[in-house]
Amino acid sequence: MVASSVSRRDFIKASAVSVAAVGMTRRMYAAGSDTIRVGLIGCGGQGTRDLVSCVRSSPGVEIVVMGDLFEDRLKESIDKLAKEVPNALKVAPDRRFVGFDAYKKVLATDVQMVLLVAPPHWRAQHFQAAVEADKHVFMEKPGGVDPKGIRSLIQTAEVAGQKGLSVVAGTQRRHSKKYQETIRRIHDGQIGEIVAAQAYWNGGDMLGYWKWWDQGNLSDMEWQCRSWPWFTWTSGDHIVEQHVHNLDVINWALQGHPEQCMGMGGRAVRTLGNIYDHFAVEYEYADGVRVASMCRQINGSTDRIAERVVGTKGAADIDRGVITGEKPFKYEGPDPDHYVQEMADLIQSIREGKPINEGKSVAESTMNAIMGRMSAYTGRALKWDWAMNASKQDLTPPKYDWIGLPVEPVAVPGKTQLI
Repeated sequence: MVASSVSRRDFIKASAVSVAAVGMTRRMYAAGSDTIRVGLIGCGGQGTRDLVSCVRSSPGVEIVVMGDLFEDRLKESIDKLAKEVPNALKVAPDRRFVGFDAYKKVLATDVQMVLLVAPPHWRAQHFQAAVEADKHVFMEKPGGVDPKGIRSLIQTAEVAGQKGLSVVAGTQRRHSKKYQETIRRIHDGQIGEIVAAQAYWNGGDMLGYWKWWDQGNLSDMEWQCRSWPWFTWTSGDHIVEQHVHNLDVINWALQGHPEQCMGMGGRAVRTLGNIYDHFAVEYEYADGVRVASMCRQINGSTDRIAERVVGTKGAADIDRGVITGEKPFKYEGPDPDHYVQEMADLIQSIREGKPINEGKSVAESTMNAIMGRMSAYTGRALKWDWAMNASKQDLTPPKYDWIGLPVEPVAVPGKTQLI
């Protein structure tokens, strides 16, 4: 399977012809049934959890089609959904698709909304196909694993906006009342001019959360796809797959993306796959604002998962909903489950015909993480404009099939090439 070579101009032009029809569908739907027919692409643990949150977020959600690369993963998901949300599960046997083309079969059905929860490598490809099929989208973070994918994601988000499609990403902190109120106060100037910030995801090794498959008789491709969190081409490394949450909050608070970065990292204890187990990156934003970012997956170490912004008149610990300084504040209001709230916001936008679109924001936050990884892997400082517009890095395998696929060596700063 080869990535599409359609240009941005041709893609937008081709998609625009259906905008009027799609708009009419929106208006007809708003006046009709409140039932939302949902499909899932990527039936692993995260996809299943997201679908449960989706059903619990709003009445009238029906799960009608599912697809995954692996039949056993799809069956496990069906079994769990049958226990968690039995009344919403209406996936007939002929609407359970398996294989590299399962996403196409899901999108060919009459679903109104799809959840894109395959491993991050496939995000841009699946997002483009979903928007071409006129589906509302929930897509998990991150937005991709390389600059090529991020450019595609931004392009597709523009088309989704033209079509009036809603797009929500799995950066669920943006749907937290606590985060929203704290960042509103930052934007209102309650900590003064921002001068610095810090972002952290320092936690334990995720082996207890994500499964590692022994290769055995599996082909290289199947083994790496099943063990996807541990390979750069499938996950983007943990700075991209996980730390993107905190970097997204910093972009949100600073109302922009960094201009350049310099990073470092490595493997102190990790032996699985080819990803690092720790990173430290300094990002520089407009007006010389510097952000210290660090993430780690090592057991037995101090945990810290947080976002902090420092201003001339105070500081905001955003994750805690606390501001100190001249105008102290502590959020004490309701803060519903963020995973459920993001789904509720998406479904409400569909029903009311008031699209929301988080495609560009998750793309830019993902690029934060990707350029941090690229800097750490190579030992080179780099600029946003180069990473976004000039980098030719493309982690796509030669083809999507059960092929031999040698594992790329662990990156070595000073030796690994910046592409």
